[in-house]
Amino acid sequence: MEPSINKSTTFSNEDNLDLKQELNKYVRYWPWFLLTLLMAFIGAYIYLRYAPRIYQTTAKMKILDESDGLELPTSAFVFKRTNINLENEIEILTSYLILEKVAKELKLNSRFYEEGTIQTTQIGALPFYYEQIIQPDSIFNSLTYVIEVTDKGFDITNAKTEKSFNFPNHNSFKVNNNLPFQIKTENQQSLRDLIGKRFVIKFGTLRSAVLGLKSSIKVESIGEQSDLLKMTIKGESKERSEWVLNTLMDVFNRDGINDRQLVSKRTLEFIDARFEFLAEELDSIEIDRKEFKQNNNLVNLAADVELGLLQRSKSDEEVFQIESQLAVAESLQGVINSNKEGLLPTNIGIESGSINSLINEYNAAILVRDKLASSGGANNPTVQLAQIRIDDLQSNITKSLSSYNQQLIVSRSQLRGRNRKFVGQVSQIPRKEKLLRAIERQQKIKESLYLLLLQKREEAAINLAITEPSIKVVDYALSSTNPISPKSNIIYAGGILVGFLIPFGFLYLIFILDTKVHGKEDMAKLNSKIPLIGEIPDTKKKESLLFINPNDRSILAESFRILSSNVNYMLPLSEDHKGKVIYCTSTIKGEGKTYISLNLSLALSSLNKKVLLIGADLRNPQIHSQIKIDKNSAGLSNYLHEASFDWRKNIVKGFDKHPNHDILLSGSIPPNPSSLLTNGRFKELIKEAKEIYDYIVVDTAPTILVTDTMLISSLADVTVYIARASFTDKKLLAFSKDLSESGKLKNMAYVINGVGHNKSYGYNYGYNYGYGTKN
Repeated sequence: MEPSINKSTTFSNEDNLDLKQELNKYVRYWPWFLLTLLMAFIGAYIYLRYAPRIYQTTAKMKILDESDGLELPTSAFVFKRTNINLENEIEILTSYLILEKVAKELKLNSRFYEEGTIQTTQIGALPFYYEQIIQPDSIFNSLTYVIEVTDKGFDITNAKTEKSFNFPNHNSFKVNNNLPFQIKTENQQSLRDLIGKRFVIKFGTLRSAVLGLKSSIKVESIGEQSDLLKMTIKGESKERSEWVLNTLMDVFNRDGINDRQLVSKRTLEFIDARFEFLAEELDSIEIDRKEFKQNNNLVNLAADVELGLLQRSKSDEEVFQIESQLAVAESLQGVINSNKEGLLPTNIGIESGSINSLINEYNAAILVRDKLASSGGANNPTVQLAQIRIDDLQSNITKSLSSYNQQLIVSRSQLRGRNRKFVGQVSQIPRKEKLLRAIERQQKIKESLYLLLLQKREEAAINLAITEPSIKVVDYALSSTNPISPKSNIIYAGGILVGFLIPFGFLYLIFILDTKVHGKEDMAKLNSKIPLIGEIPDTKKKESLLFINPNDRSILAESFRILSSNVNYMLPLSEDHKGKVIYCTSTIKGEGKTYISLNLSLALSSLNKKVLLIGADLRNPQIHSQIKIDKNSAGLSNYLHEASFDWRKNIVKGFDKHPNHDILLSGSIPPNPSSLLTNGRFKELIKEAKEIYDYIVVDTAPTILVTDTMLISSLADVTVYIARASFTDKKLLAFSKDLSESGKLKNMAYVINGVGHNKSYGYNYGYNYGYGTKN
């Protein structure tokens, strides 16, 4: 007859994730989460308490167009912005050359710190007078000095050599020393606050300071339609960061002004050099004229040749202008030949507009090349292209000067030819007067040239004096009031996250690596078609492990009552009113098979039913240990082996309060358990017992180690298969599933032992099936 199975005990086929169940797995360990959260909060507090405060300092400036200067924007401003390449300006601003000037000016390779009890904080300057003797570019190795302020003076220690210096009265200027700096206090009131404090001075190389500054400064354009630059730097000392940005803008401005003044300076140098030469020539001509008149008694020209002389004077004036142009052109050509890579003087009197334009373009190209070379290097392709343009312009200037000189020479020849016409008109002028005119003409040429250069020098000096700035400061360096790092809300949020993730990750790893069965959910996922009829709770009290008192109302007793009730539902219906056979087995030793068999039989006995417990585990019997009887007492093995053995006379009463409960022990351990169980006498025993008892509970051997249980499984009405929580491996349950599906075990149902605790009961069942078996 088919067994009547309680559908409420059958596992569902659903394999969906139960979020509440998964959450409960972690909630069980809430003390771990609470502890790690507390530790994370403490760690976050300590970090926030002692972590260095980082402040952000920002400055803004506008790059001025050289052609516009400080004028307000016009309607054509958008179109004129193309004159400024902000990318080039950013590269120049952050170039090593500019930053090196900043580092030298501020001595940035010298850093100052104040030591606290736990934390050492960087400060912008020492709170007393400090004078650095060593130059920034003279430091080639790292140096560290510790200054301790005492009530008697300064104690300075070289951290590398551990050599100490003592300076009384807080003044190192009055004591001979070879320290790279001098310090002293100027205010006795502030000295009281400094006593007991320690300060650290660290010297580094200028290169490392410049590279550190280059990596820490960030320069960016505010927007695509703006020519404003925003500079940002982060550091512990707000004062130091503000000094750096303000000085950087100042150095960059001075560098731009110097570039704009360079042409005027070169023009002044050229004119000053020519002044010396012309002054000497004018002195020589004046002396020659004076001596010539004195020696020849010359005073005035003849009135009759006044008109001819006037005409010749005009012609001479034209010759003078041409010769002046030739002199200026020759001087300019000399400058080009002597200084092929430098700037050329402008507006020195050349009356050729094309030559003046080429000179201006040449000077502009020189300035562009020098700026690009300072930031990109001489081998930069852009620099090389600029150099090619300079060479082309220089070649064009030389050719233009040569052509201009040829034109002047031709004009001079024509004028001289015309002058010959006037010779007849003034032929009556004495030869000496003619020579005087030549001297005066030379004098006039030199004077005119001198006055011209003097005018150009004044123009260059004015341009030099009124050179416009290259930048406009929009915002001087301003530091944030609150530090940007560390941020308390982020640190605490990170602490909370870490406080949850550490125990969660640890538990998740444990759960992932855990292959043990823990409850009915695990059983449902593994073998959903086999019903679960009982969950036996774990208990730590050994005295309450057995169902001794039929009226016991403990959790353990109730769980076995529920198990006995569910077993009744599993039993097949029959009308012969004979006893029912219940097998109790498991996969391996230690799962509580004997414990469940014994307590199940006692639970059935408490219902006023006659129950026989048979110890069928002939290899490793354990029932005798629970009722304190000798292990070698006669029992099942003796009955199976001896035909004359009467099992009824060897029934044991192990519990006084269970008068309907009988026990047939396993007996002596035989060498051939399998042969004894299949000789037919065990079947006869069950048949006889069914006539006497309502229930026959059989404690059988584990199934995965030996075949004893499968040899007699056909006699069972229901097979109770025990798995132990936190002990039985999930992979082992696949073996029990195969036994049920193949029919080797009849009417199987699961029971989970030790639910609710990760530790075993403390029983040592002592299974050891390593010895060989005989059939």
